[in-house]
Amino acid sequence: MAGETPSAQPPPDPSAHAVLWRLRRNGLRRRTDVLRAWIGLGLLLAVLAVAPVAAVLVGDAALRHYEDTARHQRLTRHETTATLTRDAPRHPEPGSDEEKKTRYPVEVRLTTREGRTRTTRAEVRPGLPAGSEIRIWATVDGDATDPPLTREQIRSRGMGWGLLAAIGVALTGAAAHAVTVLALHRRNLAAWDAAWAETAPRWTTPT
Repeated sequence: MAGETPSAQPPPDPSAHAVLWRLRRNGLRRRTDVLRAWIGLGLLLAVLAVAPVAAVLVGDAALRHYEDTARHQRLTRHETTATLTRDAPRHPEPGSDEEKKTRYPVEVRLTTREGRTRTTRAEVRPGLPAGSEIRIWATVDGDATDPPLTREQIRSRGMGWGLLAAIGVALTGAAAHAVTVLALHRRNLAAWDAAWAETAPRWTTPT
């Protein structure tokens, strides 16, 4: 309808052009604005350059570490047959999907590599009766343990550490930028206080 006043629109977000505004020559630009823009740009380029390198170096180091760990595990662990010494608890929901994933710690008996018979506790399926035989991984001393790391687990953990390294670089850059902005903001406030202390007497009417 003619003559209607259009509804108010929100002002444009200046953040998208903040860096360019601080770098462009204009009457409102301060030296701290230019410094903040260049520092922000430098930190961004540094993060983009360092993050991939850190991810590769840390990921490769983690990969070698877990490969050595898996190699040691294969030398000190073995798969053996163990016999339950007592019945495993029954699951409250027999036949459910939860029962298929549930494991209960039960005392089992096994023979070590040296031929000694000993007991340990192993995670078994619900409802197994005493005397049932299961396959477990055991240490040299006969303690139940997890199987050695697989190639997929090694790769996944290496990639995870590489990703954490890249995120750490990015967070460090963000923290450095936040500290810089805070320091420059305090410097601006101090400059404003000094300028006002000089200007205020001129605005004061003598009585």
